[in-house]
Amino acid sequence: MKKIALIAFLLAAGVAAVSAQESRQDVSISGIGLIEPFIASSTDVQVHSTPAYGALASYRFMLTPSSALEANYGVTYQNDITYHAPNIAASGIAILTRTQEASGAYVRTFNFRKYNPFLEAGAAGLVFLPIVNSGTQILGAKQQTAISALYGAGIAYEISPSFDIRAEYRSYVTKVPTFGQTSTGGGYNFVTNKWYNIFVPTLGVAYHF
Repeated sequence: MKKIALIAFLLAAGVAAVSAQESRQDVSISGIGLIEPFIASSTDVQVHSTPAYGALASYRFMLTPSSALEANYGVTYQNDITYHAPNIAASGIAILTRTQEASGAYVRTFNFRKYNPFLEAGAAGLVFLPIVNSGTQILGAKQQTAISALYGAGIAYEISPSFDIRAEYRSYVTKVPTFGQTSTGGGYNFVTNKWYNIFVPTLGVAYHF
């Protein structure tokens, strides 16, 4: 009986030691840029945006040594989204916008010593939030939430068993926002019937535990 108890204890200790050495989770914080492409549409509405900059917080749980599930929250400081249309002045109407992201993705990693390229795909909820100040040239702009596809590719470089540096290209595929401006009867019409492929370069550091 004592031998069985000793063997069970040693096995449990061994499993605990192996588990302690395996990092199955990580958290990361990154700086991001958000680049929305120029949009020209069949409705004669054109959309031009300036870049936005912000931060992204991520959590990954490893299902296997090469696959993981990831949850993200990101926010940008602000950028201008400007609409041009026949019934709008040549300078256009600008909406100063803060963009928030909540997303989930599947991540596939390929291990090459300290270099770990990865691919990811998932879905995101984006919130386009107009900021009411002198930068927003219309008072009727409304917050808009959109569902988007998320995809990306990047590489992580291991600087220690607990830390790595990550660089990634991410992208959202979503409809161009209208901020509630869809009227054709004397009001503004920001409808483009187009989709954005928003580019999101990302650089950050991750901690494994």
